[in-house]
Amino acid sequence: MDNNGMTSLDIEIRDLLRFAARRSILPRFRALAASEIEMKGKDDPVTVVDREVETFLTEALTKLAPGVAVVGEEAAAADAEVLDHLSGQCWIIDPLDGTANFTEGKEPFGIIVALADAGKAVAGWLYDPNSDRLCHARAGEGAYVNGERIVARTTGLERPITAVSRIFLTPEQSAVVDAKLAPHYTLVDIPRCAAEQYPRLALGENDVSSFKRTFAWDHAAGVLWLNEAGGKAARLDGSEYRVDEHGKPGLVGASSPAIWDEFVGRVLA
Repeated sequence: MDNNGMTSLDIEIRDLLRFAARRSILPRFRALAASEIEMKGKDDPVTVVDREVETFLTEALTKLAPGVAVVGEEAAAADAEVLDHLSGQCWIIDPLDGTANFTEGKEPFGIIVALADAGKAVAGWLYDPNSDRLCHARAGEGAYVNGERIVARTTGLERPITAVSRIFLTPEQSAVVDAKLAPHYTLVDIPRCAAEQYPRLALGENDVSSFKRTFAWDHAAGVLWLNEAGGKAARLDGSEYRVDEHGKPGLVGASSPAIWDEFVGRVLA
C-alpha cells in the first residue's frame, strides 16, 4: 500500500471505474431514450448503460486476473448458472447500482465491484461517479475513502436515523416497522443505491439500514467496507454475510455494533 492508502490494485480499479463512468454513465445521465430502458421485473429496470459497463469491466477484470471468474448482475440475469461462481474466487460486478434512480434522472447511482473467495468478500470498491468518491476496503486492512482511512461514526442523535425500504415488504412486515421501529427511530427512505447507502452508515448520515434483498452485487463490497470501518453488517441471526448465500433474505447494517444490537433486538422482540 502506498502512502495515500491505496494499493496498486485499488488504483487500477479506481481508474477502470472512473473510465467507465466518464465514457458510458455520465454522458447518458438524463439523456436515455425510452428504447434504451427495459424492465427485468417489477421495479427492476436495466439499461444499455448497465450492459455496456458490465461488458467493459468483465473484459478488463479478466485481463487483470486471468482465470478468476466474473459474476455480473446482468450476466446472472441472463444465465443463472453464473451464480455458481460465487462459491469460488470471483469478481462481482454491479455495473450501475441505482439503475432506477438513473432512469428517472435522479442521483445517487454508482458502480460496485468486489473480489470474493470461498464465499467471502476479500476486497471491495464502491464508486460514486458524480463526486469521484471511492470507498474501498480489503479484509483485515481497514476501510478507506479516496485513500484516507476512516472509522465509522454514528449520527449521535437520540433517535438513530434508520433507512428502511417498504418496496419489497409484505403488509405484515410493514406493520412491524410501524409498531416496533417508528417509536424509537427516525425513519427515512433508502437512497435505492447500495453504493450510497453503505457510505451513509459509516460517515455520520444514517445509523441503520435494513435490507430484505441481499444480492451479492449490491452487498458484498459494502458489507466488507462497513465492517472494516468498525460498523456492523450481518444477518439478523448475527451470522456473517456470505456472497454464496445469494438468495437468502435479510441483512442489517449499522454505524456501530451497539446500534446494530439494539435495532435487531427490537426487530426480533
